[in-house]
Amino acid sequence: MNIALFGATGRVGREVLKQAIADGHKVTALARFPGKLTAHDNLTVKEGDVRNGEVVSQTIAGADVVFSALGTDKTTTLTEAVPQFIREMKAEGIQRIVTIGTAGILQSRIDPAKLRYEAGDTNRRLTFAAEEHHKVYDLLRASGLDWTIVCPTYLPDGEAVGGYRVERDLLPEEGRKISVGDTAAFAYAELLDKKYVGVRVGIAY
Repeated sequence: MNIALFGATGRVGREVLKQAIADGHKVTALARFPGKLTAHDNLTVKEGDVRNGEVVSQTIAGADVVFSALGTDKTTTLTEAVPQFIREMKAEGIQRIVTIGTAGILQSRIDPAKLRYEAGDTNRRLTFAAEEHHKVYDLLRASGLDWTIVCPTYLPDGEAVGGYRVERDLLPEEGRKISVGDTAAFAYAELLDKKYVGVRVGIAY
């Protein structure tokens, strides 16, 4: 399988890349700093900014699926990039995309008509990241693609140990954290298994 990977130098993206390479898939990754990635015969690295439509097109060309582990990093990079992913995927006839979101865009248990960041389920006062991920959620819902947004709660570094819980569109009750390793393991498996197409998936221990 050919995988187009965005956010490969980030915490989750790096783990997804390792798993994909270990499984023998071919990966094309876009990175601003290619030197951060270890060379491998099955890895092609495109250098550039994810907001650049031309290099996004080069990264997606020939892919079977797309994976995005892009964060917000206090910028609008995410919401500038995702419309280009959608456009290029449609041009290439690619249907499957998995992205990493945030638990803030899952449905609220306090007020089911709202998202968690809107209803106050989370204690975070700054909502910029959630607002950006919300826009991505809206874009994907309208795209007609086979999308899944994996929505971890507090995300400390750590290996995959299993034993986590997942729930469609909601954060598992009393969920407090989930490791980078387990988030990557679940999201990578979902890219291939397609068990949660068209939904957000809350993940936590």
